[in-house]
Amino acid sequence: MNKSLLAFLFIIITSSSSFSADKARGVFVSFGVGPRLPLSNFSQSTDIGYGFNLEISYTDNQLLPFFLYTKLGYEQYPGSQSYYESTDYSNFSTTGIPINLGVRYFFPPLLESAFLLIPVAEVSASFSYLRELHQYKLTSGKSNHFTENYKFGFSAGVGVSMFIMEILTSYNYFPKNQFMSADLKIRLPLIVIF
Repeated sequence: MNKSLLAFLFIIITSSSSFSADKARGVFVSFGVGPRLPLSNFSQSTDIGYGFNLEISYTDNQLLPFFLYTKLGYEQYPGSQSYYESTDYSNFSTTGIPINLGVRYFFPPLLESAFLLIPVAEVSASFSYLRELHQYKLTSGKSNHFTENYKFGFSAGVGVSMFIMEILTSYNYFPKNQFMSADLKIRLPLIVIF
């Protein structure tokens, strides 16, 4: 995608009357929500969960079509029924609070006539705080407790964007906590300077 097209997006979303394409820069905020599908070892004890996130991204005409971003999320995974049946657990759940720092790339648009449909890819480094609830059956003789972990990992995703609205699917890797996420995101300008 050329810089003038992304700069044009700045005009659309800000309705600015004075514009200089060679000085466009902006900070955007986005909100995302969607399902989380555990993979590998993580899927043996947990079921499909949900998550939402808040993201701040930045670009200027020197970076386009790249956007730098940081994202804070909240994720919740219930235990799976089969895990309860094969263990002493009566309840097991995992809560995650991931923080991502990454870069997003906007490809040339697939559609430009009626509306813009832009392929997008992103990669990020990740840090996550994980808290697990361990609750056992009364007959087990075990005490209920929480465990806490801090893990480093990464995320890589692809999707399609209309810039203001976006659908993104990502693979998220943390040791023993891998999952796929799908997010519907809404992006709004926070600060746009021309």
